[in-house]
Amino acid sequence: MSTFDADVVVIGSGFGGATTALRLTEAGHRVIVLERGKRLSDDDLLRARKDPRAYLWQPHAGMRGFFWQRIFKDVGIIGASGVGGGSIVWAGVLLEPDDAFYRDPVWAHLADWRSELAPHFERAARMLGRVTNQHLGLMDDHLLAAARAVGAEKTFAPVPVAIHFGREGVTEPDPFFGGEGPARTGCRLCGECLLGCPYGAKNQLTRNYLHLAERYGAEIRAEHDVTAITPLSGGGYELTVRHPWRRGVAQPSVRARRVVLAGGVLGSLELLFRCRDELGTLPHVSQELGRHVRTNSEALTAIQQPPGQDLSHGPTITSDFHPDTDTHITQNRYIGGWHMRFQIGPIVDGHRPGRRAARTLLELLRRPLRQIKAMTAKDFERRLTVLTVMQKLDNELTFEHRRSPFRPWRRVLRSRSVAGREAPSFLPVANEVTRAYAEASGGDAFNLLGETLGGLSVTAHILGGAVMGRHAGEGVVDADHEVFGHPGLYVADASTIPVNLGVNPSLTITAMAERFAAGFPAASPERERREPIDAVPAGTAGPS
Repeated sequence: MSTFDADVVVIGSGFGGATTALRLTEAGHRVIVLERGKRLSDDDLLRARKDPRAYLWQPHAGMRGFFWQRIFKDVGIIGASGVGGGSIVWAGVLLEPDDAFYRDPVWAHLADWRSELAPHFERAARMLGRVTNQHLGLMDDHLLAAARAVGAEKTFAPVPVAIHFGREGVTEPDPFFGGEGPARTGCRLCGECLLGCPYGAKNQLTRNYLHLAERYGAEIRAEHDVTAITPLSGGGYELTVRHPWRRGVAQPSVRARRVVLAGGVLGSLELLFRCRDELGTLPHVSQELGRHVRTNSEALTAIQQPPGQDLSHGPTITSDFHPDTDTHITQNRYIGGWHMRFQIGPIVDGHRPGRRAARTLLELLRRPLRQIKAMTAKDFERRLTVLTVMQKLDNELTFEHRRSPFRPWRRVLRSRSVAGREAPSFLPVANEVTRAYAEASGGDAFNLLGETLGGLSVTAHILGGAVMGRHAGEGVVDADHEVFGHPGLYVADASTIPVNLGVNPSLTITAMAERFAAGFPAASPERERREPIDAVPAGTAGPS
């Protein structure tokens, strides 16, 4: 009898982990998915709209929701913990990077990425139900006016999204997977995508990859936080597990032939660092661990409309444009994003963080009533537009596992900028477009205080840290995602990507996970296999 609990344990249930879990289950492997966050019901997501304890993820402080924001010296990172990972707080945008991504010399020598990834991008897009947004409204009119003001009107377009539009508010049998998926409800156009969709419209991972993985035999264990990975003498690995907040609750260890890390950049880096440097269980992990981290060269800005305007109707992100060849801009509704009240501040230019912070403080002192009025505005969320400005221009950070300045008995991830390649906290084009949007719409323009006062690059799109390479001196994993020095240990999330995308990375992470799973070692011959499921072609998912 096997001493293993599973053939493969997948740590994390975001885009990389969910894709891996489904495809390896189909291929005949016994798969267990360990997710530190909760399995969220629709009622949980609805409660999160009003109760911070059901929204925020700080489990030891009694907040056991899903949304988290971690602040480092150089960067602020947004994400989610829960079954479905980042797809819970994902706006559903599905964009493919341009040709520079495939040709970047950092990894072009490892594979012909365009030809290898092309079929996986196509399948990922179908599985995630990509369609072109069908609903443009007042917010999009304002964005178009801003594009026109900066001479980029021809690049404006509705975005491709992972949303089931169907018939608004009408629930119908699975329109994507021939009845294998859950029933779905047509989009209500509520603008609440970033808070998780409790209405059955957004194609988050619990409605496709994870739903199907469980249907075909994978086991998903929520509230299982992996703290150690230890190689077994005869091959395979043992995983030490604890409950994320109930330290008195015993969680049995799990043994598997192979392990796939897919806990997102921060989760995968923390676990690998801990196992290499503190516990010594994975001593051969490359010294490149934590290097070559990228932020998508991002800036977030905001515009608040005058009283009476309601921009909330539609999905969170509905349109985009390119003000220049390096920059991509989308608009965001943030219905339910009450915390944005405390993050907006004066719009201030300047590349030098110290001077920009001083100018921001001066502006706050000069016009305190303007700041108070903006923060306490009635219908704040319905009047707010957030612009996400991303660039494919490269930057680089390093994450190290060092003693905490506040709790020196504990090691934590700490960021360090790379000289000459710092992640930007100020993008001139972002402020230019934000002012153009405000002028065209009659609103007021804002920066985020984290960027202006803290000098932080704020992002939800963190990449790298366990990147691909030819050998351990160049990367942490090989082109097949296997960790150098530890056979049977893999990484299949955004941390393997060594190139800045310049667009939302969800589709790319999914496509790379599809490629990884397709090349994974075969299951035992006696295991039952099934043909990999695919979705109906994009654009035909349900009535329009």
